[in-house]
Amino acid sequence: MTSLRIRRGAVALTAAAVLPLSLAACSDSDGDTKAAAPASSSADPTTAATPAEGATAMDAPFGPACAGVPKDGAGSFEGMAQDPVATAASNNPALSTLVAAVKQAGLVDTLNNAQNITVFAPTDDAFAKIPEADLDKVLADKAELTKILTYHVVGQKLTPAQLENGSFETLQKGMITTKGSGDEYTVNDTSKVVCGNVKTANATVYIVDTVLMPQ
Repeated sequence: MTSLRIRRGAVALTAAAVLPLSLAACSDSDGDTKAAAPASSSADPTTAATPAEGATAMDAPFGPACAGVPKDGAGSFEGMAQDPVATAASNNPALSTLVAAVKQAGLVDTLNNAQNITVFAPTDDAFAKIPEADLDKVLADKAELTKILTYHVVGQKLTPAQLENGSFETLQKGMITTKGSGDEYTVNDTSKVVCGNVKTANATVYIVDTVLMPQ
């Protein structure tokens, strides 16, 4: 099998795509993403994410996994806000598996060129929940991989308030549902948001702990 094999212990983002763009026109390029930034060894897991300068508390990322995001550099919240979503994800140490899957599906350019989207980005641990044989099979099937990844993308920027009791059509054309309040939200009743409201140049990202599977 010539498909990409992803290290299950690697740290993982999200797949996203843009409604106005045709998947047939997408192409991938190794130059579209930057090398993953190393995780900060000094991150304090008890420290809550703080708003960037000029942001309000409601604008700030939230959730337990946000404490593991580097405090500075391209992989920090401020750094990710400067880059389009696929590039930003490549600099986040928790999204390496997702980034590899997005590249495998040829969706890097699609995601980076999209405007005003929301990406629900599974972590490496989320991908590790999938049996290895099943994951390898999906990675070897570009059409199926694209279907799963585009199911994680909604063609509008969603605020936390919209997630309280929402139902949204994805790029894959399936529906996802969201519930919650404060800093605790779930997607499809099974996947928890572990770091939400992360801004990139063209998207809002909600990092989740379980891969979403279209019906």
